[in-house]
Amino acid sequence: MTEGKNLPTKYQPQEVEKGRYEKWLEEDVFRPSGNKQAEPYSIVIPPPNVTGKLHLGHAWDTTLQDMIIRQKRMQGFDTLWLPGMDHAGIATQAKVEEKLAQEGISRYDLGREKFVEQVWDWKEEYASHIREQWAKMGLSLDYSRERFTLDDGLSAAVRKVFVALYKKGLIYRGEYIINWDPKAKTALSDIEVIHKEVQGNEHYFKYLFADGSGEYLTIMTTRPETMFGDGAIAVHPDDARYKDVVGKEVIVPLTGVKIPVIADEYVDIEKGSGCVKITPAHDPNDFEVGLRHQIPQDIIMDLEGKMADVERVPLQYRGMDRFDARKQFVKDAKDAGLLIEIKPIVHPVGHSERTGVVVEPRLSSQWFVKMQPLAEKAIQNQATEEAVEFFPPRFNQTFIRWMENVHDWVISRQLWWGHQIPAWYHNETGEVYVGEEAPEDLENWTQDSDVLDTWFSSALWPFSTMGWPDEEAADYKRYFPTNTLVTGYDIIFFWVSRMIFQSLEFTEKKPFSNVLMHGLIRDEQGRKMSKSLGNGIDPMEVIEKYGADALRWFLSNGSAPGQDVRFSYEKMDASWNFINKIWNASRYVIMNTEELTYEDIQLEGTKNVADQWILTRLNETIEQVTDLFDHFEFGEAGRKLYNFIWDDFCDWYIEMSKEVLYGEDVTAKKMTQSILVFVLDQILRLLHPIMPFVTEEIWEKIPHEGRSLVVAKYPEVRPELNDKLAAEGMEVLKEVIRAVRNIRSEVNTPLSKAVTLLIKTTDAKIEQFLLENKQYIERFCNPEKLEIAQTVSAPESAMSAVITGAEIYLPLEGLIDIKAEVARLEKELVKWDNEVKRVQGKLNNERFVSKAPEAVVAAEKEKEKDYLEKQIAVAERIATLKNM
Repeated sequence: MTEGKNLPTKYQPQEVEKGRYEKWLEEDVFRPSGNKQAEPYSIVIPPPNVTGKLHLGHAWDTTLQDMIIRQKRMQGFDTLWLPGMDHAGIATQAKVEEKLAQEGISRYDLGREKFVEQVWDWKEEYASHIREQWAKMGLSLDYSRERFTLDDGLSAAVRKVFVALYKKGLIYRGEYIINWDPKAKTALSDIEVIHKEVQGNEHYFKYLFADGSGEYLTIMTTRPETMFGDGAIAVHPDDARYKDVVGKEVIVPLTGVKIPVIADEYVDIEKGSGCVKITPAHDPNDFEVGLRHQIPQDIIMDLEGKMADVERVPLQYRGMDRFDARKQFVKDAKDAGLLIEIKPIVHPVGHSERTGVVVEPRLSSQWFVKMQPLAEKAIQNQATEEAVEFFPPRFNQTFIRWMENVHDWVISRQLWWGHQIPAWYHNETGEVYVGEEAPEDLENWTQDSDVLDTWFSSALWPFSTMGWPDEEAADYKRYFPTNTLVTGYDIIFFWVSRMIFQSLEFTEKKPFSNVLMHGLIRDEQGRKMSKSLGNGIDPMEVIEKYGADALRWFLSNGSAPGQDVRFSYEKMDASWNFINKIWNASRYVIMNTEELTYEDIQLEGTKNVADQWILTRLNETIEQVTDLFDHFEFGEAGRKLYNFIWDDFCDWYIEMSKEVLYGEDVTAKKMTQSILVFVLDQILRLLHPIMPFVTEEIWEKIPHEGRSLVVAKYPEVRPELNDKLAAEGMEVLKEVIRAVRNIRSEVNTPLSKAVTLLIKTTDAKIEQFLLENKQYIERFCNPEKLEIAQTVSAPESAMSAVITGAEIYLPLEGLIDIKAEVARLEKELVKWDNEVKRVQGKLNNERFVSKAPEAVVAAEKEKEKDYLEKQIAVAERIATLKNM
């Protein structure tokens, strides 16, 4: 036995991964194959925001995509995995403004053009960071096709879509209540608002009647600062309590402003006093009531959330922050005798997803997309053969529900970074021009200063990145629609739904066939990772310690589709240990096959039972893993791989191969060497999509053909290598060895001590098999004396075990405690009693027998026979021992 071909004694991920990615890029193995006969398979990366480092969620997301694309590439598909990044309007502008603020500069000091230049500089810096992180993760992206949501091609697509929707009447400009972020000073769509349960108060005020009677209506509000914008008090038309006051006027506290009492069915008679204040410019429901009753829409806050310098706001409150104004107003109302009471409550309050501040509902002139016609088309498509398939399927209903209840989408943002809205206003006439290009006499027009919501451009991502609107673009014709989208379930509303309806509207095709929804990565305690909790994990730090392959293995085995996963360093240790196990097994194979060439690998000829068994198990594993990958069940695929590699290959076959490799039979030795290399080669191919670095490193050291594992052929089942009888026999052999090891362990008898081993068989075939393969029993059980026969007499004082088709006895005079052995066997008997009861319960269930597949019922009957045999044998053994 000689040293391996430069394979160190210990797996060192930093050494293995160093320079490997650059080599792949030099070899240009990530591009599509160009084989027009091959079936295309494409994925577009969910574009990360150019706002900073990638987090563990990105690592999970991209690992799953890379696994899919690497496997499909190896299976011969013409694969494209298209990279790119998102300009992320609000988030990126906020980061750059924050940076400038540290230098004492605001964007207004620079002006729009100079500020946008600063943001482009930021983008270039952080895009390079993201590419470095992609490289560290080993992502097989085609960088020649990298896109950015603000590049020329995508910008042209955005303008085309905006203009087309405008001409169809699906984009319009109107005044509505929108969600306003006072910090970013921009509108937000509904799904950019996060509702958090916070401590607040219900304030009850007196609205005195204007007739001087001293009577009043009791009005409750959680936002007293909005009372300056009240335009009416509403009661239900059927509320007998207020029939006589409709049409009268009341006075808004502390303002002297008189407002009418109106009747509207919006009011809930059962709730509170049955009277509600109507503030049309600062509440979406009040806005609708105000339109019905022609109530003035008075805006009483400025864009920064401060009380506005307007007539409706008393002088002493103007310029105050909204929350400061709230406190002061409540105090003043109390002093004036107009505050009835305050009740503390916990209630949901909307916060900006980007800046974290409390969102302010505000009347504003914005651009909107009319959603109903687009949503209906998407819903209808899900009932056809062209439906997008969700994994797991429950997310289809989530998608449908959201589409059925969708509101018009506010798409304008009061930012400078983004796609500026392609609308111009004539300087003299006020005429609106919307077009893909600017008006010819540009000096007479002013372009709308707003930009489009980031999700507007990323909704076009699957087809705009492929060259659309040029429908003759090569990539668009070849790779669109894409095959699979992988993304977290948290952005199904933000992004997935919008891609679907925009694609159906503009390409008349679904954007992707499958959507794989994964969950969120949480900490060990199950908490969401966040800056405030300080529990975030930098994937680059994990890679530095454990290597990218270990992180990828953990992420791929995290959970079933749609489920969250908990990160822990204990799991990372387990991942590293698994790779180290593969590494050591590979060293063994390499050291024992150094003279072997690729041409020497020969699988035809005489094989021993271990050879036949491992090849059969390999076929089973290939079939199972391929099927599980096709259904995106990566966790289950990982478990199948782990069990085959660790248990079958490393713990059993490699150990059994030593019997041959250290023996004298040259022919048998060559066969075992061939099988060792072949099975290791197939393992490396199966693992490569998950852990690309270490598999390529090892693969280069074993006999192989081809330039890189990246483009090597993915394993396929070879039926001619199956041997069912050998596989069944091997399971019996393993049972024997395990049983003897367990008995030795129970009585603390080391393997080095030779013992008498008696195997009483109850099946002639099993007896023959064990006799033919007794060399394995001798090697792994170290018997001083070995007897295998149906006529074996059970000794009086022995440890025993019952396996399929046989009983095992180890006479261990002086080491066995009969009382303890009886107690152990009685526990075992309980186990077999329960198994018999369970399986007979199934077989006695007419519904199970009639509805289950024939093969399943047959398998249960086989189990019943096996369990009954073991039950009887154990019971007999207990009786024998008790009579000693």
